[in-house]
Amino acid sequence: MERTGSAREEPAPRADSIGAAAAQWRNWSGFWLLGLCNNFAYVVMLSAAHDILNKQESKPAPDPTSATLAVDSPGGNSSNSSRYDCNPVSTAAVLLADILPTLAIKLSAPFVIHKLPYGFRVLFCAIMAATSFLLVSFSSAVWMSILGVIFASIGAGLGELSFLSLTVYFSRDVLGGWGSGTGGAGVGGALLYSGLTQAGLSPQVTLLTMLVVPVVMLLSYFFLLVLPPSLPQWRGAETEYREVDSEDRQALMDGSEEEEQEKSTPEVMTAGPLTFTEKLCVIKGLLWFVLPLGLVYFAEYFINQGLMELLYFPKLFLSHAEQYRWYQTLYQVGVLVSRSSLCCVKIRNLWTLSLLQVVNAVLLLLAVRFQFLPSAWVVFAIVLYEGLLGGAAYVNTFYFISKETGDRHREFAMAAASVGDSLGIAAAGLAAFPVHRYFCSL
Repeated sequence: MERTGSAREEPAPRADSIGAAAAQWRNWSGFWLLGLCNNFAYVVMLSAAHDILNKQESKPAPDPTSATLAVDSPGGNSSNSSRYDCNPVSTAAVLLADILPTLAIKLSAPFVIHKLPYGFRVLFCAIMAATSFLLVSFSSAVWMSILGVIFASIGAGLGELSFLSLTVYFSRDVLGGWGSGTGGAGVGGALLYSGLTQAGLSPQVTLLTMLVVPVVMLLSYFFLLVLPPSLPQWRGAETEYREVDSEDRQALMDGSEEEEQEKSTPEVMTAGPLTFTEKLCVIKGLLWFVLPLGLVYFAEYFINQGLMELLYFPKLFLSHAEQYRWYQTLYQVGVLVSRSSLCCVKIRNLWTLSLLQVVNAVLLLLAVRFQFLPSAWVVFAIVLYEGLLGGAAYVNTFYFISKETGDRHREFAMAAASVGDSLGIAAAGLAAFPVHRYFCSL
């Protein structure tokens, strides 16, 4: 009888294993969709930067009843006499509107964001994304489009630091889902915008179709993720983590690798929230991750928003606007591939990725100045490689921060480190202005 009883109970562990595997798959898919939706509006605004700036410039007296963004004529920007066919304002203006609100949020929010429950954060991010699409779609002036870009930036900035912090409540493999999803946003946003506008849809209609994205974000978070009971969903109670010994406390600062863990959920015990001094100590340790990440993003966004618009090949069958869009699209393809590679390869030496990206920026800067590249196809290959480097730097940075940080510090560290890419992007936007002005004066 005993044997029969144990034989009947044998399938139970298997059922539990299947349930756990299903929950793991749901969580990975949920974070993939969250990464996709969170970055989608941000990417679309950068892909549409050329159109946003040309909206009021394509006609000297625009029709007030028209609510569409004007697309370049095949000949490029007729309002400019420079050999570089420049816009009067660099696309870095759109980049700065897209990144400065994000930077402000990432610098301040990690110190107070734990008081706002995750449910409210996700709702706010979805509202910001929807508002950005509507504002840019129906804008009648460039300043309204820029305001829409700012709303997209606020939602994406709060979303990124919130979802990175959220990963600590799940197994570490969801970081791979998040990274791949953000890469998917790049390809999906840039490719969809480029494809639909080139197929004949107006930028206005194209942006309105993307209102489905904030809805998918809400469905992914509230219905797809298997949320743990310890997650502060609607209540703002501060999470209390267990005390850690001095050896654990130095794991991040010393760069030593802790043993691989399947679960990164913090243990709730007696210790109170992190003090301000502890947070500063964690930030000091994060510098060796934040600095190379910032350098990678400075170099690649200096290329994207400072140089890409100047890399125009008039003899190609694509117009200036189309070339710019496809540069952005191929860059995002590289980002998707490398951000999805965490399950296959992990790169701990982040400084190597940074230096290689700087080489790309210097090469393309010289190419703009001396115009020695034979065709746009060479630029297509370079920006694809540029995306591979940038995506690899992003996903490996957060993977190793998650792995090398103690349970007590992990949630704050993931949020605080997200400022690295935004610092690099903001610096790139500022640097692009004088470079753009110089080349447009030639």
